[in-house]
Amino acid sequence: MELMHDYRTVPLRHEAVPRGRRSSRVLRRIVDVIGATVLLVLTAPLLALGALAVWLDSGRPVLFGHVRLGLNGRPFRCWKLRTMVVDAEEWLEREPALKKRYIENGYKLPDWADPRITRVGRWLRKTYIDELPQLFNVLGGSMSLVGPRPVVRGEIEWYGDAAGELLSEKPGIFGEWTSRGAHRPDYPERARIELEYVRSRTALRDLRILLRSIPVVLRGQGAG
Repeated sequence: MELMHDYRTVPLRHEAVPRGRRSSRVLRRIVDVIGATVLLVLTAPLLALGALAVWLDSGRPVLFGHVRLGLNGRPFRCWKLRTMVVDAEEWLEREPALKKRYIENGYKLPDWADPRITRVGRWLRKTYIDELPQLFNVLGGSMSLVGPRPVVRGEIEWYGDAAGELLSEKPGIFGEWTSRGAHRPDYPERARIELEYVRSRTALRDLRILLRSIPVVLRGQGAG
């Protein structure tokens, strides 16, 4: 698959933000800070257990920061507990067939088909524990509790001329399609869902996504 777009060439919207929307963003930021703080306190034992498991299984580093595109296309490091071998990126370069499947599958491989995932990493992904460090992203302001899932540069081509709309919102830990549990849409469908969410986002919808995400996490169906 030939990539047609680069995020640096995506036309982003720079209109003045309406006063009502600014107020909504301020309120959302307050909710994010309070919510992330509470969740960090509640999940600290799980985060510590996950970090220890990674260290005992495959050593350091315990955290992995993958570069994603944030608000207005600004790159940021999206933190996770490391679930792959240390040289996961180099592994792709050494295995052209694996890299080809990775790109064709929307810059992701199914866990069962990805040899780079460690034994502990599979458990962390299934239980969602690997995503907990993103609460620090929320506190730092690069992510929100709810929003479109963060994308890498190559994924932005799926959004075409609407990429600016996607990048007009902070990415979130929980999103519309990830809250649907076992259903994992292909990338064109994922892009459609994300854009529909961005265009019709409300506080009530975000609350519904959070509530739907609770059983998804408890069932161990991961974030995606």
